[in-house]
Amino acid sequence: MGKFLSKPCRASALPALFVCAIALSSWQVLAAEYGGPRKMDPAAKEVETDRSKFGPDPTYEDKPYSAEEQIKIYGGKRAVEVVRPLIELFRPQYSEGPFRQGENPLGAKNTSSLQFLAFGDWRTAVAFNDNGALEVGQLATRLNLDLDLKLTGTERIHAFIRPLDKSGNFSRHEFSGDDRSGGTNLELDGNIDTLFFEGDIGAIYSGFIDEHATFDLPVAFGLTPFIFQNGVWVEDAFSGGAITLAAKTSPALNISNMDFTFFAGFDKVTTPAARDSLGGLNDDNDLNVFGVASFFDANEGYFEAGYGRVEGEDEFADIDYQSITGAFTSRYGAWLSNSIRFVGTFGQDRNNGTQQTADGQIILLENSLITSLPSTLVPYANFWAGFDRPQPLADDSGLLKNTGISFETDGLTGFPKLDDTGHNTFGGAIGVSYIFALNQQLVVEAAALEPIGDDVEAGRAAEGSQLGLSARYQRPIAPGWIVRTDAMMGFLENVDDIRGVRFEIRRKF
Repeated sequence: MGKFLSKPCRASALPALFVCAIALSSWQVLAAEYGGPRKMDPAAKEVETDRSKFGPDPTYEDKPYSAEEQIKIYGGKRAVEVVRPLIELFRPQYSEGPFRQGENPLGAKNTSSLQFLAFGDWRTAVAFNDNGALEVGQLATRLNLDLDLKLTGTERIHAFIRPLDKSGNFSRHEFSGDDRSGGTNLELDGNIDTLFFEGDIGAIYSGFIDEHATFDLPVAFGLTPFIFQNGVWVEDAFSGGAITLAAKTSPALNISNMDFTFFAGFDKVTTPAARDSLGGLNDDNDLNVFGVASFFDANEGYFEAGYGRVEGEDEFADIDYQSITGAFTSRYGAWLSNSIRFVGTFGQDRNNGTQQTADGQIILLENSLITSLPSTLVPYANFWAGFDRPQPLADDSGLLKNTGISFETDGLTGFPKLDDTGHNTFGGAIGVSYIFALNQQLVVEAAALEPIGDDVEAGRAAEGSQLGLSARYQRPIAPGWIVRTDAMMGFLENVDDIRGVRFEIRRKF
């Protein structure tokens, strides 16, 4: 103590007082460190401390700074090269820093920051496909172009065009096969595939009254695309609209989130139940569609339900039918993810005893195992049983397109597939999808179907048993560039076998 209370502490000068204060503080610290008197809040409790567990801070004098080593700390992650849209006006899609303040033509509570984007992908594939009745080797191309005008944070006008294919025919060059037409076919199409407005009445109302609305009410109208039940029940673009009661809850029913979407279409409706005089599908028909689709998060699962009606006029006046659907998705333990879906079609009454095209039911079971690599290694086993002629409410393909890759075509070269209707058949697809280190994907699959009943004319597309073996591999080769290859073989009873192999390169922008 005497060392600290020397002459400066006994002096009266102001600088000496500061020195004295510093000395006293230092003495208190040392006293506490070496067992001197300490004061503690009565609510605190002292615990034993093992000083050997503590050490000095590390020093890096012998380790000069390295930017490469710093990157390794974060798993070697680096900035991702951004693939920019083909066109971006008014405001770029990707930029650093804060956005500029929007304008207020629709009110201060719903500001507008105009943005126009043109984006999509360009697909080109070379394939040799043998569909039994048609054998063609070809080089085909397809351009998918989205045009998006964002008006506010919730309102936009969107269009989609495919200028290089028309009526299911793609711009192509057929170079081999017994059924090739030869030469180059340029299929140009100036039609607009979708053109719709999408917004939220709640946000628009907020702008008008300059107060925050207490509700959300999403709407869409125009030539609008709709997808319900992952595209199994509805995947179509038709002229009409929809309105949604969004983000509702019910504590009494243990529902944490639910939506109800009411929709209607009055033109461009497509369904396999209405085929033209040549047996083909098109949306230039006299069909209307009305329905409601909903989902519920409840009881540790995800419920989906829907009801819809298709009404025909003129040539399709007797096509009318109704459709109901329901699904439940959940995880069981730490090993299984499962979805069970049901689609029922009923109420069709055709004229003069004509064969019905929409009647029956189908049950779909979708299963995937949860492995030690749940995001990358996914074994799956999907099954179905279909009775009579169930149909999607609005779509241009069958109900089995999500059952496995053996039941889906490529939308470009006419890649062969097994019967995807589910009409009077049962079967399944077993396979595995492996995405490696998220930089490539391999899918291998075996699929099979068996007919129910013996009378093909009574409503079954498959003329016998079918077995399919399929494989797919895809990976990015550069920012915006993806390559993909597919191969399949189908062994069909009572008809010619099918097979196909294709290589595709896709440019995304």
